Amino acid sequence: MASTATQPPVAGSERVGGAGIEIRGLAKRFGAVRAVDDVSLSVQPGEFLALLGPSGSGKTSILMSIAGFELPDAGSIAIDGRDVTYLPASQRNLGMVFQKYTLFPHLSVLDNVAFGLKMRGVARAERHRLAEQALATVRLDGYGKRMPAQLSGGQQQRVALARAIVYKPKVLLMDEPLSALDKNLREEMQLEIKRLQSQLGITVVFVTHDQGEALTMADRVAILNQGRIQQLDAPKALYERPRTRFVAGFIGETNFMPAEIGPLRTQGALVQLPGGASPREVRTDALVGRVAAGGRAVAALRPEQIVIGSPEDPAALRATVSGVIYSGSTVLCIAQLSDGTELRARLPDPSRVALAAGDRVGLLWPADALRIYGEEVAAA
Repeated sequence: MASTATQPPVAGSERVGGAGIEIRGLAKRFGAVRAVDDVSLSVQPGEFLALLGPSGSGKTSILMSIAGFELPDAGSIAIDGRDVTYLPASQRNLGMVFQKYTLFPHLSVLDNVAFGLKMRGVARAERHRLAEQALATVRLDGYGKRMPAQLSGGQQQRVALARAIVYKPKVLLMDEPLSALDKNLREEMQLEIKRLQSQLGITVVFVTHDQGEALTMADRVAILNQGRIQQLDAPKALYERPRTRFVAGFIGETNFMPAEIGPLRTQGALVQLPGGASPREVRTDALVGRVAAGGRAVAALRPEQIVIGSPEDPAALRATVSGVIYSGSTVLCIAQLSDGTELRARLPDPSRVALAAGDRVGLLWPADALRIYGEEVAAA
C-alpha cells in the first residue's frame, strides 16, 4: 500500500491542492458495446484513485470522459463542484499524462514543458519561469536545454509530468503512463509520481492494468469489469475482503475450489471442501453473495495463507504434490486434491522447504483465511 509519509519539498515546488470529482450515472456506448454502464463514484480532493481492470472494462472511457475527450451518453461529471459534463477539454484545466510521451522532438525540454503556456498566450519570460519550476518539481533541474532524444525513458516521462503540472491543475489524469518502461524504472517512477502527488496535494485519477501498480500507488482502487465497478476500496480491503469472485480472482493470486454449504448457524455456516477434511465453520463475514444450506458455492484461498502439514491431520485437506517451483524469496508448491482440484501454496523461507512431486501432504490455513462465494448479487 502507498506510503503516506511526507517528503521534503523540492526547490521551486508549490503546493497546489486538489479538486473533488463527482460522477453520477455515467454511461458510454460504442455501437452495441456498453463501455461504461451506469458508473457513479466520488473522488475526494487530494486523493489518488486508480481505475483498474482488464482490457475493455471501461477504465479508459471513464478517464477520457473526465478529461472531456469523450462525451458520455448519459450521466454527469462535476469537478470542484462545477458541472463539466459537456464542457470542452480545453476549458477544464486538467493535467493529462498519456502512455506515449508525445514530446516534440525538435523542441528543447524547456520548450516542450512551456509549449502549452505559449498556446495560452503567456509571455516568454513567465512561461520559461513556470517551466523551470515544473522541471525542478520533477527533479530535472538543469535539463531544460537538452533535446528529448538525449533523455532516458524515465526522464522523458518526467518531462511529460512537468508539462502536465505546469498549469498548476488541481486534477491530474494519467492513462497507463508507465506501461512502456522496464520493471525497475517503472517501480522508480511509481514512487516518484506518488511523491509528486503528495507534495503538490493534487487529485490524481490513474488508469492501469497492473494490479501491483494500483495497490502500491493508490489511496483507493476501483475494480472495473464490463463497464461496471465491481468494488471501490482501499488496497488492503480489496486484497483481504474482495466482495465478488471476480475481484478475488483479479487481485493477487487466489485458489478456487468447489464447496458444499452445510447447516447455517448464527455465526456462519458449515462448509464441506474436497480432499477428505471435516466440514469447516466459516464466519458470516466470509460468506459472500447468496449462500443457502444444501447449496453449492466456491471457496477462495490465497496461496500465501496455506501451510504444508501432515496428510494425517484431520483438519487438513489431503493432497499430492505435483510440482515445486523456486522463485527466489518463495517456493510455489502445486498440489492436487482427490477430485482433481489444483491448489497453489506459496511458501516463505525456501531453505526449509523439502518437497518433491509425488509427496502426500496436508494443506492447512488460518481459520479466517477462507472466503465462500455463493450466487453473486449486484456488485458494491
